[in-house]
Amino acid sequence: MTMIENNLRAVHDRMTLACRAAGREVSAVTLLAVSKTFGVDAVLSAHAAGQTAFGENYIQEAVQKITALRHLPLQWHCIGPIQSNKTRLVAEHFDWVHTVDRLKVAQRLSEQRPATLAPLQVCIQVNVDGGASKSGVLPEEALALAQQVAVLPGLRLRGVMSIPESAPDFVAACALFKAVRAVFDALNAQGLALDTLSMGMSADMEAAIQSGSTLVRVGSAIFGGRIKPV
Repeated sequence: MTMIENNLRAVHDRMTLACRAAGREVSAVTLLAVSKTFGVDAVLSAHAAGQTAFGENYIQEAVQKITALRHLPLQWHCIGPIQSNKTRLVAEHFDWVHTVDRLKVAQRLSEQRPATLAPLQVCIQVNVDGGASKSGVLPEEALALAQQVAVLPGLRLRGVMSIPESAPDFVAACALFKAVRAVFDALNAQGLALDTLSMGMSADMEAAIQSGSTLVRVGSAIFGGRIKPV
């Protein structure tokens, strides 16, 4: 059994325990394996252990992997910031985008999504901390952006994503995640019919699941420590 296979089993065990503690079905939460900075061999090892959904932050690195592994039934999620000059690569290669925080980017993704592909599944990124240096719309701006994105052709609005700051303990982490959940619930109350709440990573997935996450983005707990690309 490979290290990655062992790690995936351990992550699934953590998810199972967290779902039980929250009184939720295990099937209610999806695992996204964050493979950024790791090569094709790491993705292949995770796929051999049953993982099919992978998250990438760096667009050009991701496109190389997506192209090399196109023969496999994998699902690719863009979870990093998107510059306007990279929208075509994202629109042409990815299945999901979690980081839509500007109408301009959404419009470019819509215009550049090939008609031969299924709609690009998108999430609105929300900044619940209010930090000026962080990506994401403020909670009070989320509805307006979501309504504008929802009507764009070639896209399907699925939910909300957030990356809150690290919290000192479980209770504090839950408070941040519940603020994201409140945005998600508010958008649904306006008739947007969202089904994806993308929040929680290796260190805080339990708090995210307790707070209603439907998708956790886990990298280091699966692939180990990573080296930031030069």
